[in-house]
Amino acid sequence: MKDEICTNETNPEVIIEKLASLLISDNIAYDLSEFFKIFGDKTRIKILQLLSIQETCVHEIAACLKMQQSAVSHQLKILKQYKLVKVRKEGKHVFYSLNDNHIMQIFNNGVDHINE
Repeated sequence: MKDEICTNETNPEVIIEKLASLLISDNIAYDLSEFFKIFGDKTRIKILQLLSIQETCVHEIAACLKMQQSAVSHQLKILKQYKLVKVRKEGKHVFYSLNDNHIMQIFNNGVDHINE
């Protein structure tokens, strides 16, 4: 798209106007920046990775990460609030899993980028 705008147009004001019209709205930019903040914590990253492997409960996550259950529960609450994880209750047991495949795509893209 950039090449089309810059190649077909010579007036800088028109180029700027066209580029500006392609920007996402302030509301979406804000929501997106908040979304990416969630990935800014190594504990949440590890929780997301565990949940990409299988649905699991707080106890199992805490054991894998060698953390207190209360600390894991706090991070899961944040992930749930931002709709990155979902909850399934089975009797007294609560199981967590990724909300959708987009989360793992973002995670995997980040890992690929770091490994380049």
